[in-house]
Amino acid sequence: MHGVATLGFVSVLPPLIAIVLAFWTRDTILSLGIACVIGVFLAGEGLLGFPNLMKQALGNEGFSWIFLLEIFIGILIAFFQRTGAIQSFSEIIGRRQRSRKRIEISTWFMGLFVFFSDYFSPVFVGTTMRKVTDKVKMSREKLAYICDSTSAPVSVIVPITGWAVFISGLLIGLGPIQNETDALAVFTKSIPFNFYAVLSVVLVGLIASGIIKDFGPMRKAELRAQQEGKLIRDGSTPLISKELTNIDPYFKNKLLSIIWNFFLPVLIIITIALGTYIGLGSAKTMEAFLAATVFLGIIMRFQGIPTKDIMDTALNGIKGIMPAVMILVFAYTINALSEQMGTATYLIQITEAWLNPGLLPAITFLLAAVIAFSTGTSWGTFGIMIPLAVPLAIGFSGGEIDMIVLSTIAAVAGGGVFGDHCSPLSDTTILASTGAAVDHIDHVRTQIPYAVLVGIIGLVIYLTLGLLGL
Repeated sequence: MHGVATLGFVSVLPPLIAIVLAFWTRDTILSLGIACVIGVFLAGEGLLGFPNLMKQALGNEGFSWIFLLEIFIGILIAFFQRTGAIQSFSEIIGRRQRSRKRIEISTWFMGLFVFFSDYFSPVFVGTTMRKVTDKVKMSREKLAYICDSTSAPVSVIVPITGWAVFISGLLIGLGPIQNETDALAVFTKSIPFNFYAVLSVVLVGLIASGIIKDFGPMRKAELRAQQEGKLIRDGSTPLISKELTNIDPYFKNKLLSIIWNFFLPVLIIITIALGTYIGLGSAKTMEAFLAATVFLGIIMRFQGIPTKDIMDTALNGIKGIMPAVMILVFAYTINALSEQMGTATYLIQITEAWLNPGLLPAITFLLAAVIAFSTGTSWGTFGIMIPLAVPLAIGFSGGEIDMIVLSTIAAVAGGGVFGDHCSPLSDTTILASTGAAVDHIDHVRTQIPYAVLVGIIGLVIYLTLGLLGL
């Protein structure tokens, strides 16, 4: 496909079609596929445009990384279930915390604890807590919301995560920010201004503790689960297939060690992810999952589970994760299409005329949210918005790192997460649906009112700071 500056309003149509169709048909994979095909024809690429686009979008290290990560996550979840580790862990938590409220709060705390990876957090928390939350008739939509809203929002306000490194890296060379040390210091100072991320985490805690009652579609989902015992909606399609949810422990009358089969693999993931972050400056999450998967596979064999059964379980894990992989395939494809059609450039062009110092953080927050919603990627949004918005803010501040600059950086970070939370195209949102084993669109529909509430509060705070002259 040829490089295009921007195709104007036409460039917004493919992601718009994907999102409208996803909510209308409740079939994300079909909706994304149709939107990609329509987008290719709108770009004038003809019949071969679609396969060429897919080859370009998927034939890169970025997609290979998340594809392999998803595969290893699927295998590890399958291994956890085949060894009985998930059941044992769930029973331990279930025995100690019987009340629904305490289980919701425990799920929230677990999401806060697993801050080092927004990819690991929603799958780990969803998978480990699912059997416990099912027992107290908590809807899968509620579980997915807690998983989702304690993953990216936490990762973006902790200065020792991959998110912090990525955003800091984008800041280097802008105005007075000369090196990694300066960039990380500026990012850390901007964290208190990331109102969306901070308030998202707080809202989950308030809802989990019952201080704020559920509302909107989530309230209906919770009433359905409690009154009818239906943890998912009739006719829904959970984003994790029966191959992964119906795996029984290999030994029916024997409880295997939860330390060897659960805690050690998790410790391997945490040690490698944090160790590589500290040592190499980049958390090797995929490699961490690979190591944990290989380790647990060997441990399973030593415990008497046949090699053929281990391989069959691994294949079931891969099959079970395929619905999420297929959505990511098309999400990456439509993101590549949006980039080539100039979607982000168009959105920026139509808002440039409004910008002034007081409005900059609020407009930046909204624009970042729209781009993230349309593309389903926070990091892609950061890559687009920081090089555009932060130099503007530094220009307005006369080359100083003041509150307008810090607010603008935080607005990009928070706006990206806000758009992600509302988008059915988002990889972290897909992973939250996977971990909770819930219909993806049901998760998005029930989460949006909560995300919008926090988004409006964040926007009002940015506007107020702007009116007060920052």
